[in-house]
Amino acid sequence: MTNNDILKKLRVALMLRDDQIVEILELVDFRISKSELGAFFRAEDHENYMECGDQVLRNFLNGLVIHLRGTKENPKNPNDVLAKHKAQIPKKDSTKDRPEFKAAPKDSERARGDQSPSKSSSADKRPKKKEFPKGNGKPVVVEKVVYKNGKNKK
Repeated sequence: MTNNDILKKLRVALMLRDDQIVEILELVDFRISKSELGAFFRAEDHENYMECGDQVLRNFLNGLVIHLRGTKENPKNPNDVLAKHKAQIPKKDSTKDRPEFKAAPKDSERARGDQSPSKSSSADKRPKKKEFPKGNGKPVVVEKVVYKNGKNKK
């Protein structure tokens, strides 16, 4: 696992935005721009991808400790900080501005209430059921096989 993977997983787990990560790095006097930070989160085959160095990750982890726990003089509760992060994330309203989807019926005549479907409807296109001979109603797929394995049964 690379430093980039660790940084990505921490960002997702702690629900951090890029500007929050920049602020966390500034807590330990480490200056980095959003564009430089964005290069760490790109795919490895992207032309602007950059390896996250040990120094960047070390400073981020040290800044994260200060961000979540606070300092000795001014301690914080990490759960309060994480709850504040969660509250800052805008909630998506899934029902707002979303048209309701209604599927069109396959047979347009079937949707009409004033007439019954015509004789040439899709119901006639179905294959007819096979008629089985009298008995159990199922065709014999496998015949009974008698195995002769050399033992005489009396």
